[in-house]
Amino acid sequence: MWIYVDPSRSTNNSDIPVLNQTTTQSLVEIDAVDFAYGKRAILKGISLNVPRGKVVAIMGGSGCGKTTLLRLIGGQLKASRGRVMVSGQDVGTLDAEAMYAMRRKMGMLFQFGALFTDMTVFDNVAFQLREHTDLPEEMIRDLVLMKLDAVGLRGTAKLFPAELSGGMARRVALARAVALDPMLIMYDEPFAGLDPISLAVVGQTIRRLNDALGATSILVTHDVMESLQIVDYLYFISDGRIVGHGTPDEIRASSEPFIKQFVHAELDGPTPFHYPAGNYAGELGLAPSKAGTP
Repeated sequence: MWIYVDPSRSTNNSDIPVLNQTTTQSLVEIDAVDFAYGKRAILKGISLNVPRGKVVAIMGGSGCGKTTLLRLIGGQLKASRGRVMVSGQDVGTLDAEAMYAMRRKMGMLFQFGALFTDMTVFDNVAFQLREHTDLPEEMIRDLVLMKLDAVGLRGTAKLFPAELSGGMARRVALARAVALDPMLIMYDEPFAGLDPISLAVVGQTIRRLNDALGATSILVTHDVMESLQIVDYLYFISDGRIVGHGTPDEIRASSEPFIKQFVHAELDGPTPFHYPAGNYAGELGLAPSKAGTP
């Protein structure tokens, strides 16, 4: 069943069921997490589960806390309240050594790829293997070519990032993200700035690599249509809370206002076009100003 929760009626998400929680072992568990930058609250009682082997999307408007959630999972940030569990370990309690060991099991695809511009494609993908293993160069070579072949770019090994298209650079970044065969792969806006063909290629590559590696993937994205084609489950965040979640079919069929507005890019809905401001005519000197009136 598709779930919608009105954020105005709840202060946390503990009442929201999670994907197959009784039948599927979770790799990532977010339990009643709060987080704020200073006094500005970003996440408010977020709870969600990511089962092993699944591809899960986290969606919502800009600034709603999606990337912050990835940083909490990766240990770059610590929750103000609640727990972030990865593979049974509480990320917030790990010391530096344990954190580095955990991160070696994670892959990250950053926005726009974030390739090292002064390294070739080959050296970008080889970077983690050289940094974190004692493998001989001959084996590293074979592994790098294997990863590049998996994303269809073995022939670009000697090129530099500036010689690649946007879609090609994203696929090289994906090859680098999976170089160490991680258990968890996180994607921060993997489709941003791509043309439709490149977007489809990257999306299908994400799905195929996840299944081939037996990994678990979390996608933070605004691209609804592509996500519905490749993910197993979706969570929607608004105002720092989970406001709905479901399978792709359940999301497509939903008539709930926020999800309907987001999925179909509608102007009218719970998310207003105007940021709160004073009376416009009053600011122009045409009428008395009254705070809160558009």
